[in-house]
Amino acid sequence: MTKTPEPGTVLLEPHPASERLAVLSLSRPPVNALDQGMWDALLEAGLALHADDRYRAVVITGGKHHFAAGADIQQMIGLTPDQFGRRNRILQRAFHLIATAPQICVAAISGYALGGGFELALAADFRIGGPDAVLGLPEVTLGIMPGSGGTQRLPQVVGLTRAKDLILSGRHVEAQEALQMGLVDRIAPDPFETALDLALTFARGPLSLRHAKRAVQAGLDLPIEDGLALEAEAIEWCFSSRDGQEGLSSFLRNGPGQAAFGHD
Repeated sequence: MTKTPEPGTVLLEPHPASERLAVLSLSRPPVNALDQGMWDALLEAGLALHADDRYRAVVITGGKHHFAAGADIQQMIGLTPDQFGRRNRILQRAFHLIATAPQICVAAISGYALGGGFELALAADFRIGGPDAVLGLPEVTLGIMPGSGGTQRLPQVVGLTRAKDLILSGRHVEAQEALQMGLVDRIAPDPFETALDLALTFARGPLSLRHAKRAVQAGLDLPIEDGLALEAEAIEWCFSSRDGQEGLSSFLRNGPGQAAFGHD
């Protein structure tokens, strides 16, 4: 099993099930409110994911009780607007690094995922919620607004109108409504174990997964011609890779779904 992180920490480490799978754990009981030190640690974790070729998938977890109930408001009170702006950009950059990481990221959400905690979950490629999951961006109820990617990523997940509903009302969404809206991809009694199983399928998959993820994400911001050019370049690389050649040959030898990847 992975080590239990100390309170107020962010821990990125390999999971024993696969050297290609990492777990990004948050720990600051009782609700994992993100203190300033955790903001810096999340930035370091995001940088590490971009620099580390070992990992192909990541599970993001806050443990069994709460994913993360947003930023620690007490630490924000004494900041000047300029200080707050500089600090906020650290968290915004951290979540952007996680969202654009080459690994496939799966968030396991128990309990609260609010504010910055929900924005971290939105940076993942997939979200598995527990029956007790509560999600939302309540920043407007504090007189501010989401500032670490929520206004940009939420519309891509649930559409413009639903995103405006959640952002402008600041309301909380419980598990079943979150599933209906597409905020989570499924509900599971143990979201960590379900997220782990899903992430393992990606960790054991071909390196082409990261190229497919990059093409999908980049295409959101590119003219169709540029997106198609990026796609063409990516599939040529995949075709030339050992994983690609093994996958094609395995299909002819053994049928679909039998290839063992890990050559690249």
